[in-house]
Amino acid sequence: MSGPDQRETEARLGNLMWIGVAATAALALAGGIAFYYASQLRTTAEGETVRVAVTAAACEPNALTVPAGKHVFEIANRSERPVEWEIVDGVMVIEERENIAPGFSQTLSADLAPGTYEITCGLLSNPRGTLTVTPSKTQTAKAEAPALKAFIGPLSEYKVFLALQGGKLVASAEALEAAIAAGDREAARTRYQETRRLYKTLEPLARRFADLQSTIDPLADYLGQREEDPGFTGFHRIEYGLWGKNDTAGLTPFAQKLTADLATLKGRLREVKLQPGLMVASADSLTRQIAEARLVKGEDHYAQTDLADAEASLEGIGKIVDLLSPVIVASAPEVATALTAALDKARARLADLKDDAGFPRYAEVDAEGRQRLADAFTGLADALDQLEAATRVG
Repeated sequence: MSGPDQRETEARLGNLMWIGVAATAALALAGGIAFYYASQLRTTAEGETVRVAVTAAACEPNALTVPAGKHVFEIANRSERPVEWEIVDGVMVIEERENIAPGFSQTLSADLAPGTYEITCGLLSNPRGTLTVTPSKTQTAKAEAPALKAFIGPLSEYKVFLALQGGKLVASAEALEAAIAAGDREAARTRYQETRRLYKTLEPLARRFADLQSTIDPLADYLGQREEDPGFTGFHRIEYGLWGKNDTAGLTPFAQKLTADLATLKGRLREVKLQPGLMVASADSLTRQIAEARLVKGEDHYAQTDLADAEASLEGIGKIVDLLSPVIVASAPEVATALTAALDKARARLADLKDDAGFPRYAEVDAEGRQRLADAFTGLADALDQLEAATRVG
């Protein structure tokens, strides 16, 4: 082909080439725009590797959304300085990768719960990005137990509770000892009930010390000579004198020993190494003991103050529940809900037996009333069984 026809064909081909170049440029521009927006906000599916670039000024993308669960993050340093990348929850660093060299990438794995986090992007002066973690069916079904660090706050708060209550307990015992020494029976009865209440709030852990338990709170029922047995000491021996004999005579040595034993208990409670499992197991064991033994026939044979005892014990059990149940709300919400309901029911059953004058003598509570109360404590013990499983640290 030659002449005008060839020149016309070449012209048409040239025009098509320019159109192709223009179209390619347009597509490239559109892709660049799309990439820009994708770099600013990205949603990553479960199981995908999350890729983030750290530039001199920010992260690309600077906003991420991922489902809850385990993820691998690949961090590329596209700046000229070594950088670090962190996932931050408030002031706590969840995961981090430090000293990523320029031009290199590093990875990190993170198991993330639902929530909104921040991500650091190189220099501290750079604006932080955001990481939104949405609920995941996989994570919900997995329901893993919380890590031990999740319990640091509750354990610390319970430690403080033990120390404060222990101090009050010894001070109250000293006041009881003084009232008995003065021969003031009514004042001694008042002090006895206050000291007893404080002890019962500590009972979940206090009863763990077998040697002290056998001198602080033995029942005459389990001693060979009952009330005349030399081993009959502690609270119930003083109760026997103040209510069984209506007198303070001869009680001073028992009051002195009780004060000394409670001071030892105070020291033990300050030194005990707390773990979530110990707290829950202690509360569970006590709750079941109350339900299956103490509420059947009672143990305050002389003062008949078993309901006041149960209320104080429930206060101590409730303290443990109130501290630990919020930790498992995310991992085992049904356990937390059932536990709160069981605790409320036990409190309500006790409240049903109380009026403006206080609790009646336990001998006046009929079999049906005792059974209803015992059933509520059994339900709480069953819920505590579930809490024990849910607080096994992962």
